[in-house]
Amino acid sequence: MTPMHHYISSHTDHLIDLGLSEDVGSGDITTDHLPRPDAAGMAVIIAKQPLIVAGLAIARRVFEKLDPDVAFFSVFTDGDKVNPGDAVAEIRCSLRALLVGERTALNFLQHLSGIATHVRDYVKELGDASVRLVDTRKTIPGWRVLEKYAVRAGGAHNHRMGLYDGVLIKDNHIAAFGCIRNAVDHIRDAVSHLVKIEIETSTLDEVREALAAGVDIIMLDNMDEDGIRAAVLLIDHQALVEVSGRVRKENLKRLAATGVDIISVGALIHSAPFVDISMRISADS
Repeated sequence: MTPMHHYISSHTDHLIDLGLSEDVGSGDITTDHLPRPDAAGMAVIIAKQPLIVAGLAIARRVFEKLDPDVAFFSVFTDGDKVNPGDAVAEIRCSLRALLVGERTALNFLQHLSGIATHVRDYVKELGDASVRLVDTRKTIPGWRVLEKYAVRAGGAHNHRMGLYDGVLIKDNHIAAFGCIRNAVDHIRDAVSHLVKIEIETSTLDEVREALAAGVDIIMLDNMDEDGIRAAVLLIDHQALVEVSGRVRKENLKRLAATGVDIISVGALIHSAPFVDISMRISADS
């Protein structure tokens, strides 16, 4: 997995700036009135539940924004399992930076680690099945790169990042073109031969149309398990098979057993809760 620091960019910096701005506003009226708020401080970020950590570099970047001389240390890397009571990270910088940045840093770390932890539960449920578990574009606006990074930290994979990096012809596209064949032909004429074409289907008749059009990937959307099995037999390795919709953690193994290649689950991101992480701050003597 690409390390998180590769995702520290103007985009992620903007998210951090936004987080700090909405929290601090015109100034931290509590910290600004403490005696010697710019004294040196130290902090320990503590896990209060079992979790898979993700977002350490983002948390560090929050404090760097407030104190460029921050020292941020962790024995963990993103994707590691952390136990309750473990020190996720230790931080030394100005006391003011710690007090001002605490909530923003924890918000990033709790959300991204929450996704990674949630995803790891799904990955465990699949066991050694060869199917690829992927996310969707159901993400918080502005957070997609980070949320999809957290999915990988949890052990799953990404679907397309956005509308720009993969062709997925959905039901509304088909309606706009009139039929599956027209949609596929028009798009194939327009895009590079290196770009794969995926199409969403919901019936076996649509699967037949997709096969006749020669698409690379066929998504089976909201089909029941009997329909999925029938579609897999019909496709017979002529295209990759993705299943989407109606996917729950408890039916992952049954879906994998149908012979599909890919299972996409929006809940990997949109249903992940924050994990419980706290931060203990003290003046550095």
